[in-house]
Amino acid sequence: MKKGIKIAVSGRSGCGNTTVSKMAADILGLRFINFTFRSLAQERGLDLKTVLELAAHDDSWDREVDSRQVALAREEGGCVLGSRLAIWMLEEADLKVYLNASAPVRVKRIVNREGGNLEAVAAFTAERDRQDHGRYLHLYNIDTDNYDFADLIVDTDVLSPQEIVNLIVEKAGKIER
Repeated sequence: MKKGIKIAVSGRSGCGNTTVSKMAADILGLRFINFTFRSLAQERGLDLKTVLELAAHDDSWDREVDSRQVALAREEGGCVLGSRLAIWMLEEADLKVYLNASAPVRVKRIVNREGGNLEAVAAFTAERDRQDHGRYLHLYNIDTDNYDFADLIVDTDVLSPQEIVNLIVEKAGKIER
């Protein structure tokens, strides 16, 4: 495996980005980077819903999150960057991984992680997907429905996080120094 490898992992909410990215970073001995709207909300003492509402009308929220996470990933040394836009924003990533999952599976995972009513979370998640897609097109001309350039595309509906990490570690092991 290449020394100082940079791995970018993307996917929509509930696909396993954070879980898989953290596990892969731990196994590979790399820095784990996951600076998100949730991180920014926590820093500012706001809830996620408020930050998402602000971001819908103010591009600076997205730009701050995106620039901070990419800057962290570009620091010396290897890393696993897990974020919605990682595979698009970290162009120099040695391995770009896209995690995909069906909407029902994603919603169930989000409810298990955060609680809430299944129907309400499904509606919130669908609206968030729609808003995210529109913002990324507007801000960066990135179509998050176009991820076919990724080095590894994984359907996470039926795979465990460990099985997904195994695929990433195997692919990373084939990257030459």
